[in-house]
Amino acid sequence: LIRDPAPVLASLEDKLGRFDLDATGLPQQVEIFDFVERTTGRVPPVVDSADLLAAPQPMLHALCTALGIAFSERMLAWPSGPRASDGVWAKHWYERVRQSTGFQAPEAVTMPRLTGRLAELDAQCRPLYERLRAHRLRA
Repeated sequence: LIRDPAPVLASLEDKLGRFDLDATGLPQQVEIFDFVERTTGRVPPVVDSADLLAAPQPMLHALCTALGIAFSERMLAWPSGPRASDGVWAKHWYERVRQSTGFQAPEAVTMPRLTGRLAELDAQCRPLYERLRAHRLRA
């Protein structure tokens, strides 16, 4: 699951203040992608969050097909509240997720204007994101 770096960087700055490229997770995602491709001989499925939010059912169908698993309508809705699988970042990032009960159409998002250190980080993130995005599933 990938997301355009600009809003990721803006969110990280809001939540963490100072951070580095590794905090974005993109270098690790590329490393995992390369490992899976190298060891399996197959390109792993990549889902761009913008595509998933724009068309949840078709994107989840495409992901399930790529993974060789059955799609279920239950993937489109869930009960609100915390989950045991939330992990350590839940208190920082998951408030809206915990309140949700299904996918919501994306809000009109204006890409943040990044300057200074964030613009430099975006320049490092962008090629990693685009490399993964080139393999994204299409519904």
